[in-house]
Amino acid sequence: MTETSTSTVVPATTSSGPERAALRSADVVVLSIGTFTLGVDGFVLSGLLPRVARSLHVTVSTAGQLTTLFALVYAVGSPLIATLTGSWDRRRVLAAGMSVFICGMIIQATGTDFAAVAAGRVLAALGAAGYQATAYSTAGILSDDRHRARSLAIVAGGSSAALVAGLPFGILVGQMWGWRSAMWVLVVLAVVSAIAVRLLPPAHAPALGLRQRALALTDRRVLGVLAGTVTVLTPAFVVIAYLPAIVQTGGAWIVAAMLAYGSGQVTGTSVVARLIRQRSARTTYVVGAVGVTVTVAMLAATRHWLPVAVGTMAALGLSVGLTIVPQQHRLFATVPALASVAVGLNGSSIYVGTAIGAAVGGIALAGAGSAAPAVAAAAIGVVAVALGVWVVPERMSRPQPTLIDAASDWHVERMVAENTSIDACR
Repeated sequence: MTETSTSTVVPATTSSGPERAALRSADVVVLSIGTFTLGVDGFVLSGLLPRVARSLHVTVSTAGQLTTLFALVYAVGSPLIATLTGSWDRRRVLAAGMSVFICGMIIQATGTDFAAVAAGRVLAALGAAGYQATAYSTAGILSDDRHRARSLAIVAGGSSAALVAGLPFGILVGQMWGWRSAMWVLVVLAVVSAIAVRLLPPAHAPALGLRQRALALTDRRVLGVLAGTVTVLTPAFVVIAYLPAIVQTGGAWIVAAMLAYGSGQVTGTSVVARLIRQRSARTTYVVGAVGVTVTVAMLAATRHWLPVAVGTMAALGLSVGLTIVPQQHRLFATVPALASVAVGLNGSSIYVGTAIGAAVGGIALAGAGSAAPAVAAAAIGVVAVALGVWVVPERMSRPQPTLIDAASDWHVERMVAENTSIDACR
């Protein structure tokens, strides 16, 4: 029996019929359009940094701080937004988040100096923080136990597909018509996403007070999952941020390596739901963590053989694709009543990994040469594997059961009451 099978995830049953099926394909596509848009935005600016720097009359390193700024704002904003919007219909949160993101992108596209573009980046990060975590929590809330992993994987697939299709397209648009044109393309995609949210059925997260939400920050089960997320994704961000320096080349080879990484992540995301069902979320995470550790270590050895390095990046992407959805699934399984808050914190953890990866990679590169970032990444990967093996949130006891159980009881009652109306909407 797997860890997830003994969890307390609330089954999506109705009061008048059998277990409800997974989200309709159209519902999941609506959510994945948004994650695709945010995924393109997360990488396209990095590929156009020299053009952005020249346009804003700053150095490339200064322009690069726009990415760091976005990551930090997202990491801080995601849990705060989850708290402030906890009682809202998830559709309202999704639409509001994407609308704020649109405003931020317009400011970036029209900003004439670095300060204006940075302000737009902050606004876009707040919008992305509101949308992305809510997209995953909505997929989880509206799916039953059997189909939850599949729904989460498809939503995550939007981000993965962004690396394969959206990133090259965005860079091509930016190179042909200027980086601001790429921002306008993202505005169009975001508008489509914001409008499409209205097609979703209603969904509500448990109505939790501030004290109950704070439990997620002190719950050992949540912290165990978040630690795993940070440590397993930091190695990938170390490599991605400093890939040109590690392989000591640029141009077409870097584009090929990123496409390989994206293709690998799409493949991982496409099989992760099946692995979770067959092997459990924890086992799938450990397999992915081992893959991340091995591939970043291999990159230190294969970096001078560029075709092999490209293949190694594909394997890294595959491994990363096996780690993100299991962590979200584990949060729904271990703390269902706090899942909407916990998933937001997990999203923040991803961006914490971005910031740590950039810092660790920079220090390693400056202190020990071009191979050092990959070696440092592998060392962090070992920590991720150790956490996956020895820290098992699924087996931890519940802290402060009174508050948690009260929230869980509300969650059960709300889900049973709402599923009838959800089915009626279908």
